[in-house]
Amino acid sequence: MTLCAGLAACSDDGGSTEPPPSSATTDTPTATPNEVTRLTFGAYGSADELEAFQRVVDAFNVGSTTRKVELVTWPDHEAALEAVLAGDAPDVFMASRRDLAHLTEAEATQPVSLLLDERGVDFGDRYSRDAVDAFGVDGDLQCMAYSVSPMVIYYNDELIDFDKMERRGLDVPGEDTLGARTRWNLAEFAAAAQFATRRGKADGVWIEPTLQGLAPFIYSGGGKIFDDDDEPTSLALSDEATVDALDRTLAILRDSALTPSPSELEESSALQRFRQGKLAMIAGFRDLVPDLRQRAELSFDTIAMPTLEESATVGDIDGLCISADTEHVNEAADFLAYAVSDSAIETVTRTGYIVPANTEVAGSEVFLGPGRQPLTSKVFNSAIRGMVVPPLLDNGPELLDAVGPQIDDLVTDPGVLDLEQATEEIDESSKAVLSPEEPSESPSE
Repeated sequence: MTLCAGLAACSDDGGSTEPPPSSATTDTPTATPNEVTRLTFGAYGSADELEAFQRVVDAFNVGSTTRKVELVTWPDHEAALEAVLAGDAPDVFMASRRDLAHLTEAEATQPVSLLLDERGVDFGDRYSRDAVDAFGVDGDLQCMAYSVSPMVIYYNDELIDFDKMERRGLDVPGEDTLGARTRWNLAEFAAAAQFATRRGKADGVWIEPTLQGLAPFIYSGGGKIFDDDDEPTSLALSDEATVDALDRTLAILRDSALTPSPSELEESSALQRFRQGKLAMIAGFRDLVPDLRQRAELSFDTIAMPTLEESATVGDIDGLCISADTEHVNEAADFLAYAVSDSAIETVTRTGYIVPANTEVAGSEVFLGPGRQPLTSKVFNSAIRGMVVPPLLDNGPELLDAVGPQIDDLVTDPGVLDLEQATEEIDESSKAVLSPEEPSESPSE
């Protein structure tokens, strides 16, 4: 059962362009008719995104005589989390889903389900249900999903010409009813990498040798990353299905004929090589689009992560939360309802950096951008349905530190790989972080 299913009502008025009238639904004091309530809204992102958020704030302020919002900015979600946990939370603030465990443990947010429902926010088909549910804790929606960022494959469509490959009888992804190639399997992925390297002027593919980089292949092959998705005590890379998925994937990613050499990557990063037309494929998120669009000489498109058994990817979700410490709950909820409306989200979507959780905007020309690269932006929308949201870990950075070098070796170590032994060692290393042994008590004297 999804969170929105339990709401009392779902309105169809998600596209309102006017800031909602002030509502009083709690015991929080509200402003008198002649008094202006001042709120703060905290957000992070690129300079273009922050400028767009400022326009959203300005539009809300123009439409209201009793509520004024001031934008507070942070460089990234880590800085936002630090500020909120330090007690410096704006009335409404942006948060990454990966930080939700810290926020709920600190009781830094208050549920928004009822507040948004009373303001006519449609939790039905108008927002990605997967994204909305990701912010649910114990049956309460802690933050409202704002944007989603699934990992997809970016490819140079001059180095990988599917039509030419098809004429040569090579494995290529099929076309959908509109003639777009949006999904493919591992064999087609390998064939594309091989085709791109045929003239010796470019490498085929680079996938970051990290847990995140390998996760879509593992999930797609029926494997798992953790032994338990709710309360993990270990990684599960030595799981039989996971080993099988890794074995099939690493046959491509460890092929030196298809991937950049260590010396090439020291000279320039994989992203730089992709920009320069020296690398045919990289995995990435939506925030690559604005930068790549500025490369006039680069022709690129996007396609889903390769499928081994079923479609899968990974990614992150950003949401908008109301501070548990705000003195103006109703006014904060009014602004939140406006910020997730069609017109407000369109303003930020036009920057090119986000995949809106608002499905109306995600399916519109504002996001799909006919005539603009990537031509198949709809891949981002379809990828959300297979996106695996990782468990809420409060020791994620420590886990990456513990197993990162070993996972890197899975992909980049040129020696003979004993995959079963390597994955068992990685799982064992993860236990020191996920389920450390309790120190034994020394006997009392």
